[in-house]
Amino acid sequence: MKNRYPMPDIQDVPEDIRQRILEVQDKAGFVPNVFLAFARRPAEWRAFFAYHDALMTPEVVGRESGLTKGEREMIVTTTSAANNCLYCVVAHGAILRIYEKKPLVADQVAVNYRKADIPPRQKAMLDFAMKVCLRSHEIDEADFAPLHAHGFSDEDIWDIAAITAFFGLSNRMASFSNMMPNPEFYLMGRVPKEKK
Repeated sequence: MKNRYPMPDIQDVPEDIRQRILEVQDKAGFVPNVFLAFARRPAEWRAFFAYHDALMTPEVVGRESGLTKGEREMIVTTTSAANNCLYCVVAHGAILRIYEKKPLVADQVAVNYRKADIPPRQKAMLDFAMKVCLRSHEIDEADFAPLHAHGFSDEDIWDIAAITAFFGLSNRMASFSNMMPNPEFYLMGRVPKEKK
């Protein structure tokens, strides 16, 4: 299957976007499909990746988060699985495997985080993320207590909810447009990287 909407050629996108895509390519060794798929609408691309970066790499906007990089990716992988988003489960599962240095954890949280080999703190985080993902209208004060008990601040809880909500948008865009994961994602973090 191919993308429902053709991806632009990298040479045809605005210079600022092209430079960012080339930076990602240099770091990853390939261009993740999401970067080109969203580049068909430059203003939306810029807004999407600005919010993505503010949530997933908060230090770039001068903010610290109580969530680790791995925990952020765990939220994305778990909630993307609940939303049946193939692209995001595969892509963010790969990043999760790399950050956590546990090849099994991404598959475990994607299928059933309650049985995953993760500590109770992360299970509480994912319980909350899943409630935001599936039943955000039911969130009440009682949902905050377990997170506070595990040391999450109110700002950390905002991060959990914002990451979940943002990737809910991403999941739906990827699914409706039939965005497919790059083949490279499937082996990332599963097999040792070749030394250069």
